[in-house]
Amino acid sequence: MGPDQALLYIVATPIGNLSDMVPRAVEVLQCADLVAAEDTRHSQRLFSHFAIDTPLIAYHDHSDEKRTEQILQRLESGQTVALISDAGTPLISDPGYRLVREARRRGIRVVPIPGPCALIAALSAAGLPSDRFSFEGFLPAKPVARQKALHTLASESRTMVFYEAPHRVVETLETMVAVFGGDREAVIARELTKAFETFHSAPLSELAAWVGDDSNQQRGEIVLLVRGAERRRGDEEVDAEAERVMKLLLGELPPKKAAALAAEITGINKKVLYKWSLASKGE
Repeated sequence: MGPDQALLYIVATPIGNLSDMVPRAVEVLQCADLVAAEDTRHSQRLFSHFAIDTPLIAYHDHSDEKRTEQILQRLESGQTVALISDAGTPLISDPGYRLVREARRRGIRVVPIPGPCALIAALSAAGLPSDRFSFEGFLPAKPVARQKALHTLASESRTMVFYEAPHRVVETLETMVAVFGGDREAVIARELTKAFETFHSAPLSELAAWVGDDSNQQRGEIVLLVRGAERRRGDEEVDAEAERVMKLLLGELPPKKAAALAAEITGINKKVLYKWSLASKGE
């Protein structure tokens, strides 16, 4: 059986409440020849609940090329493999992209089975602008690197979404206050779909104090959402993302057309972008 007949399923699993498991996901996991799981021990609870007895194999960030090749060989022999993470949608701050990329390169069909995702669940209920957002995943664990990463986002105008470990959440919020300012609106979404699900919105300084004063808010799975910076108009307000877009477009288009297209992409006035392109060319 050739690789065009093989199937690699990317299966979303519950982020807390097992009732969120979609029927199609259960069916795929029950019928697959093999399930590649981030943590096989963690996945056993899910398998027991839904009476799934499909063989499990570990596949995570530290898996070597040998493990990837092992799974690909199973696929190329015509078997069906399902990839799951510990919770939520695989490849969203979870391992798996290497396997997916190589499977697609070899002509193996990759099929997503949509379902729970902490990022989208938090954004949908946070009350922050969601028409444009930036998912930043986990910030660096070391303080200096974390601060540097946040500084690069200081002028980001989209709503920013972060995952954070409970033992670092207070320090991260305090660093956000220092970098973004204490008045910036933010939301903590904690233990989504679980018994102690919590949403709390406040200016960053107040949110940092609230979390710092309550040890219960420093437990479990945490999503932090921060409102983007207010975008001002002016020659000097072409941010880093707009510059990147303009530089790409200027490689193929004249300044006026590049500015018009970049204005649609970034929301910045095309006259401002055109003036920036002329100034940039002069430099």
